[in-house]
Amino acid sequence: MTIREGIALPMLARNVTHFMRLLRDAGFGLSPAHAVDALDALRHIDIGQRDEVRAALAALTLSGPDQRPLFDAAFDLFWRDPDWEGKLRALLLPRIDAGAPPPARSNRLADALAARTPGPEKTPPSVSEERVAVALTFSAHERLAERDFETLDAEEWRALQRLIRTRRAHLGLQRTRRLRAAAHGTHADLRASARLAVRQHGEWLRWKYRQQAERKAPIVLLLDISGSMSQYSRAVLYFCHALMQSRERMHVFLFGTRLTNVTRALRERDPDDAVGLITGQVRDWAGGTRIGTALAEFNRHWARRTLSGRATVLLVTDGIDLEDIDLLDAEMARLARFAHRIVWLNPLLRYAGFSPQARGVQAILPHVDVLRAAHNLDSLLQLETLLADNAPGWRPHTKGHPGQTNFEGTTWK
Repeated sequence: MTIREGIALPMLARNVTHFMRLLRDAGFGLSPAHAVDALDALRHIDIGQRDEVRAALAALTLSGPDQRPLFDAAFDLFWRDPDWEGKLRALLLPRIDAGAPPPARSNRLADALAARTPGPEKTPPSVSEERVAVALTFSAHERLAERDFETLDAEEWRALQRLIRTRRAHLGLQRTRRLRAAAHGTHADLRASARLAVRQHGEWLRWKYRQQAERKAPIVLLLDISGSMSQYSRAVLYFCHALMQSRERMHVFLFGTRLTNVTRALRERDPDDAVGLITGQVRDWAGGTRIGTALAEFNRHWARRTLSGRATVLLVTDGIDLEDIDLLDAEMARLARFAHRIVWLNPLLRYAGFSPQARGVQAILPHVDVLRAAHNLDSLLQLETLLADNAPGWRPHTKGHPGQTNFEGTTWK
């Protein structure tokens, strides 16, 4: 059925379409086809039963458990209260509790409504006035790259995803002991030169050479997906998807309360499909943290298979772990023996006055080679320069290595 302009849609169809657009603006990966599927699904249920309508729309729109709270809030406000727009606008207003300053707002639903709410009418421009529309300028790129992942709204998240998607990283190569055929070099290939001479009736006219082969160094990502790391974990996954599309040798493991290998899921061509598949596969997303137990499982089952060939381990976590600290210390020491080097990406380093007071941070710190921040796009792009250098790592222990900055703001000698 084709819908022409000027023909009014039934009230239910218009409301369902409006609801799907609201979810899409709030960050859900939906297309216009989802609205058509939703209308078709409502024909097979009793629309008088609220729970059935909620379950049908949730089955079509949700791609992971982390989207459920946002969906429930949008469904309750849209389908229950006639003044749902007023309540959504109220989410944009700061709240004051007991005289405390209002918390930082991070509400994708309110951002989506604000983007769709028409502003006050403006006088039309004159004929002589010139307008230049620029979707995202270079300055906007710079500002977006410096923004903390935790403070981005839905539109900024989509812009950030487009920036990461269009980027192709090329990391450093490492020499191997294997030799490959080359047009010139210092290693003469006698067998290939002899075969060439036979084909030329015994005339030894040209030499064949071999040179050392180069390959990309493997990378192993251990990503914390606990509640305090949820926004940063999603951004790192998009960044690692771009690395895998650049044919980097990478293995990706997520850990919260358990360890999950998501390397195969991250090979999907579309990053949104890959992240959606991962959030549906991982059951402990935005849950608790058991870093020591997860590292023990990785060292026991995966370390020997993934850390061969001078592999670099990227450990992305805030280090907040309240369980067995002795186990965490022992497993970090074991991981350091397997890996060529360990790069710790900690979002808490965005705070200038951060110091390693937590016991989990103190247990991890002596076993890492490099300590970097991972709270915005700039920090992730600086990681490419670090990974391009395959120099042997340092073990900072309690003092640090040359060029690394400690928590007091001084540089280790």
